[in-house]
Amino acid sequence: MLELTSTMTADCPMTTAIRALRDKGIAFTPHLYPYAEHGGTRHAADCLGVPEHATVKTLVMETDTHAPLLVLMHGDREVSTKALARILGVKTAAPCAPETAQRHTGYLVGGTSPFGTRKPLPVYVEESILSLDRIYINGGRRGLLVEITPGELRKALAIVAVQVSQAPA
Repeated sequence: MLELTSTMTADCPMTTAIRALRDKGIAFTPHLYPYAEHGGTRHAADCLGVPEHATVKTLVMETDTHAPLLVLMHGDREVSTKALARILGVKTAAPCAPETAQRHTGYLVGGTSPFGTRKPLPVYVEESILSLDRIYINGGRRGLLVEITPGELRKALAIVAVQVSQAPA
């Protein structure tokens, strides 16, 4: 494991997400790692020495009516957009283009956090994430994950649990 992990919140870069967590009194531990373009959750998990399954990605998606939403998914899984659309009661749901995602959240792709988004967005979380002891989720910039419990995630966000996970293609 590469030892670039920060375990003290005082050492944490101040991002909009970190500010949102602190303002709500959410317990978290920041972890810095060397960001790699297209490294994804596998790279982050390897750097931190944690399971990729516990490394949660924040996906910015839109419905066919262009309504934005966030989906929190295990790093080693993908979202079944058909299942998500069925749950939402819409024709389709798909990932946003990077520039659209940034406009909705205020975050660069690779640094998208569900905390402190530019505008409030509905947040759907893969139900099985909530049964993990701890998760690692983006802290609002590339190369920064925050370690948090699912209970604290529930305190921080108004989440809706869904079952939309599928194995990668």
